[in-house]
Amino acid sequence: MFTFGPTTTDAKLQQVLRLQKANLPQHITAEEAREQGFVTVDHTLELLRDMNTPYCHSAAWKDEELAGYALVMETRFRHRIPILFPMFELLDGVPWQGMPLREWRYFVMGQVCVAKPFRGQGVFAGLYLDLRARLSAHFDLVVTEIATRNTRSVKAHEKVGFETLQNYMDPGGEEWVIVGWKL
Repeated sequence: MFTFGPTTTDAKLQQVLRLQKANLPQHITAEEAREQGFVTVDHTLELLRDMNTPYCHSAAWKDEELAGYALVMETRFRHRIPILFPMFELLDGVPWQGMPLREWRYFVMGQVCVAKPFRGQGVFAGLYLDLRARLSAHFDLVVTEIATRNTRSVKAHEKVGFETLQNYMDPGGEEWVIVGWKL
């Protein structure tokens, strides 16, 4: 049984950082990245704290162990993470339900990750359901981008109900898919 809820302390944010670092491409094999997925951005504690206010990130716990997390990133953070600049340049004009995203109240999924022992047990969907329950009064949808080579993440987002909004190629040649989910 998992408990889902907000990350409210620095100790919880430190656990998020440890899980994040363990799933960066430089800390896993190419085979593991292909089969299990990976995270792209390496956040600092300061940035996680800033992103956690006023809307807290979501975390899943199995007893005291972090099973997974989903990071809330408001659009005001568009200039804080250089690797995300290309995505943010596109987002405001990306259409959703006939209108550009700039016409909607949305936030960006800053990152989602499930710890290896808990994959395939509903943690991923539970994180998004927790965010929907807590944030649907404030936002219309959540948007994220996924490297198309991260097929596990693409499939997991599709399973939750995310729809493809747009594909693009970044300046470094990486192909990304922008997806959105109604809250």
